[in-house]
Amino acid sequence: MISNDAYMASRLHLLGEWDAALAVLGPDAAPELRAEIAVDRWFFRRQHHAEAEKAVAALDPASPTAQLLTGRLAYSRLLFRRRDTCADDRAAAEADDRAAAEAAYRAAAEDGDEILSAWAEYHWAVLLDNIDEDAAGALPRYETALEVATKSGDGLFESYIIRHLAPHKEPAERLAMLRRSLHLRAALGARPQTIAAQALLAEYLPEGDPERAELLRIFRPGAEELHIAWLLFED
Repeated sequence: MISNDAYMASRLHLLGEWDAALAVLGPDAAPELRAEIAVDRWFFRRQHHAEAEKAVAALDPASPTAQLLTGRLAYSRLLFRRRDTCADDRAAAEADDRAAAEAAYRAAAEDGDEILSAWAEYHWAVLLDNIDEDAAGALPRYETALEVATKSGDGLFESYIIRHLAPHKEPAERLAMLRRSLHLRAALGARPQTIAAQALLAEYLPEGDPERAELLRIFRPGAEELHIAWLLFED
């Protein structure tokens, strides 16, 4: 049975109130939840990387959850470094993080339960898609994850997968998938994910489209309030 503190932390996590969620938990409570929140805070805000590493290091390193979160940390470092640093500074570190991310996702996919394995397949697909630009390798992993998400009725998980599948589809299907991702997130009250979905849908709508203009007006204040760095082009 979930404790009151863990429940409150989970709800705050969904709202993007990462600092408050971690404060509710305290330093020794629900270590897997603490690590997940810390990793999300680092990914969205690009702050407190050392705390995220410490939270993941507190888990059993062989556990599928630790492996998945280790992969996510390596992937996010890789993604942000690629955006921010010159080639000479990043080459060796990128190679290390690329190998670490794939190894961690593979371990989580092999050892986790059905849901966690599917999350690992999804994150592995994102690595192939965003870093390697290997759509052929990514798409089957997205589809494997989507099958599990829809079978289990996990709307938030589905929203993540179809967000990344959408750019590979024809325009009409792409927009339908992006809107579904946005609606799933909004219905679940997942605020940072909803803001990100608004921004991505706006990106794919044509200039001059009233819906695009409205989405741009809506998402920016939320991104500023939650300090979502990669939507604000900040470090």
